[in-house]
Amino acid sequence: MSATGRSASAPSATAASASSLAPSLLSSDPARASSSTPPAVTSTTCPYCGVGCGVQASVASDGKVTVAGDPAHPSNFGRLCVKGSALGETVGLEGRLLHPLQRTEDGLQRVSWDTALDTAASGLRRIIDTHGPDAVALYVSGQLLTEDYYVANKLMKGYVGSANIDTNSRLCMSSAVAGHKRAFGEDLVPVSYADLERADLIVLVGSNTAWCHPILFQRIARMREARPSARLVVIDPRRTATCELADLHLPIKAGTDVWLFNGLLSYLTRSDAVDAAFVGAHTSGWDATVAAADVDCADPAEVARVCEIDLDVLLQFYRMFADTDRTITAFSQGVNQSSAGTDKVNAIINCHLATGRIGRPGAGPFSITGQPNAMGGREVGGLANMLAAHLDLDKADHRDLVQTFWSSPAIASRPGLKAVDLFHAIEAGTVKAVWIIATNPVVSLPDADQVKRALAACELVIVSDIMAQTDTSAFADVLLPALGWGEKDGTVTSSERRISRQRAFLPAPGEARADWQVLCDVATRMGYDGFDFAGPHAIFDEHVRLTGYRNEGDDPQRVRRVLDVSGLRGMDAAQFDGLAPVQWPVTAAWVAASSRKPEGVSDAVSGAVLDAAVAAASADAPRILADHVFSFPDGRARFVPTPPRAPRHAVDDDFPLSLNTGRVRDQWHTMTRTGKSATLASHIAEAFIDIHPQDALRYGVREGGLARIESRWGAMVARVQHGGGMTRGSVFVPIHWNDQFASDARVGAVVNPVVDPVSGEPEFKHTPVRIEDFPVAWYGFVLSRQAVAPDSAAHWTRIQGKQFTRLELAGRTALDDPRAWARALFGATDPDADWLDYRDQAGGVYRAAYVVDDRIEACVFLSPRPSLPSRAWLATLFDQDVLADIDRIGLLAGQPMIAGADVGPIVCSCFGVGRTTLRNAIVEGGLTTPAQVTACVKAGGNCGSCVPEIKKLIHETRIDAAA
Repeated sequence: MSATGRSASAPSATAASASSLAPSLLSSDPARASSSTPPAVTSTTCPYCGVGCGVQASVASDGKVTVAGDPAHPSNFGRLCVKGSALGETVGLEGRLLHPLQRTEDGLQRVSWDTALDTAASGLRRIIDTHGPDAVALYVSGQLLTEDYYVANKLMKGYVGSANIDTNSRLCMSSAVAGHKRAFGEDLVPVSYADLERADLIVLVGSNTAWCHPILFQRIARMREARPSARLVVIDPRRTATCELADLHLPIKAGTDVWLFNGLLSYLTRSDAVDAAFVGAHTSGWDATVAAADVDCADPAEVARVCEIDLDVLLQFYRMFADTDRTITAFSQGVNQSSAGTDKVNAIINCHLATGRIGRPGAGPFSITGQPNAMGGREVGGLANMLAAHLDLDKADHRDLVQTFWSSPAIASRPGLKAVDLFHAIEAGTVKAVWIIATNPVVSLPDADQVKRALAACELVIVSDIMAQTDTSAFADVLLPALGWGEKDGTVTSSERRISRQRAFLPAPGEARADWQVLCDVATRMGYDGFDFAGPHAIFDEHVRLTGYRNEGDDPQRVRRVLDVSGLRGMDAAQFDGLAPVQWPVTAAWVAASSRKPEGVSDAVSGAVLDAAVAAASADAPRILADHVFSFPDGRARFVPTPPRAPRHAVDDDFPLSLNTGRVRDQWHTMTRTGKSATLASHIAEAFIDIHPQDALRYGVREGGLARIESRWGAMVARVQHGGGMTRGSVFVPIHWNDQFASDARVGAVVNPVVDPVSGEPEFKHTPVRIEDFPVAWYGFVLSRQAVAPDSAAHWTRIQGKQFTRLELAGRTALDDPRAWARALFGATDPDADWLDYRDQAGGVYRAAYVVDDRIEACVFLSPRPSLPSRAWLATLFDQDVLADIDRIGLLAGQPMIAGADVGPIVCSCFGVGRTTLRNAIVEGGLTTPAQVTACVKAGGNCGSCVPEIKKLIHETRIDAAA
């Protein structure tokens, strides 16, 4: 877990008392009690998903970074998933952008900050003055801190005067935002994590929670161990790892969620499950919504037919929902990422409003956020159709409120361009300058080749990033080095509205600067006042004051919104440093009445301790919507009619398969961080195309081989697998791989650009595609301590190992002389080099190893078939200072000579436990539960992300034994 080139010293995080704050809002961590000496441990927040887990980070004298879960943080109580646990492996400076760069005729060249800032500011100013404010745009990220987001939004909407600022949160959470606003009048998530422990029924819709939000899933799993009567339903076209712990799985056809939940609403009306008193007193739009649902979805048999699920399974779910008062419906990208995503969200909310299951313990609709600060970005107006502080661009009094508070020269008066439309406007030349901050749209946006064309045609492209080479930075005219996790300082807000601090514990590398600081510098150079912030604490203070501005009960100009964190106003830098995690709203009245919470607990494993921890963390957390007063002028929630409609593009004879995209367990977004970690690469090393075996047979592709999928918008190549979770007619491809890690694995190039008409969120879960074999003459892989170039390969994937880099390769043309090719690849041209090799010329097999000073330097394995030796076993040879004679024999044989040396494909990344080891332990020990497996070989005993896979492996092993 080295942080190469880092200083061992770290800035302190001071906790100071403040008369204006409740004691519970100031951390009692003794490591932050004084600013006189650097702390041994810094409490911060994980930069991955929206769960918002607390992390304790420490830097050793040799620069190595160690991370652990923060036992006092109420999101995770000390637990971390494998990605969080491996954060120390990702903070090295390899590949980092350390200095500003500017494009010249000779390419990107290093320049001073003054030159880069002047170029950016003057270019933006010139284009605004010539073409108007809507000719420039910002495209930002849920990876930004709230303070960065706030400054970017203030600059564009209040000073440039354009709402052309959008975010990659548009790609994952905007349908949830739109659905919340249509139903509640405000973007409100009325559920807390503690409610998951209180629920009697949890319905997970379009969420592989076990892989994408592992700590939440483990909280659910531990709750069910403590309360076996609680039930879990999973609604997902795929049978994912999450389904392994479910009581019921509904594998609905992609895009049919509205039919399913409209059918549920119709069922509730006929089953005496509607809370008529709640509906009558606190809602409007009931009759129209029920009528719309009954048109197509009153008959459960018809709903089951459309959703392509068994009628008995459908009715079982409907009965469970109707009969269970404490029900949470948690949803994520499978709901949001759709051309009907907003209607899907409202169809779910309609069922909760109908039953009055909202604003109550253990009940409600729960949007599980994808990114660490998607919620914080929404709070400060990060989307193109929003203003800061949950205010609306289309309302004159809201615009007046924000402009008056900012004392700004302008205020955007109409929504800006949403992400997909923004890049179409760039290609068309309407938008002539774009500043991209902390995101990689050439990989992540749909129809991603169009994004390439747009950036290539754009007059001015500014990119702020931590990495020197990304698919997007290749198009930059000005490239600005940003601070990364562990270096930047501010706040994030999790899925449950919990504000937590991200604290710096590493020095800024090279000339990298905070995003808020760079934005302020450019704004000042453009001639704008209002950006002279003394630090992130000052930005946070302005943000929280805005949430309370004209939000008091006796203010005649009041614009009421539930988002109010003005109780945190007035903090100086030391108090901001010591801010403890807190849920909003945090009003001044609540702060005045609040008393100190019980201290956090160090162990949340047992049911009793878990209950105590939940009580301690949520004892004084305000429950929103408990008063059933919603953010519309009449205080009523809105039922929203949701007539069902299919995805815009249907499969047909030319494109007969439906493409679904999403995340895998151990990678994150476009891998600029996780791609550095050998631990995270050990689970799933390559992009893949998951397809049903019968479809694979029909279309002539085979497991382990390469295939090409193509849509009307683009194509990509990856390895075929049969994961066991796909229905006929569908394929799944992960989103993470890009041109930095693979030759042709950007699935964004394949995804169709259709968006939801309300939210603007793309349809990532349904694109018609076709699949065909990608024929090659040979397959192979290389493990090398030194970087090697895959120039001769038609397809390649680069994977980070602990002591080596691994390349998976495939070539179209047979190698006439594999030995010469391999020696040239490794630079082993000396005829006296210690070179081991084996060749079966007739079979097309070649194996070789290059040894330097008795230590393996590199190895290569080639075959005309994709079946090749175990990479896991070979990886262990790079840990040896001296290559043993028996391992030299194994290298030539293509298999270990010692029984048990090959652990098999890694299942548990935390402890490096492979599938072979697990199967042997299950068979030899007669193990029947994941807990027994953990006791035997540790797997599943840390983050728990692999527990569903262990459970599945136990089941498969028992079936094999019975056969």
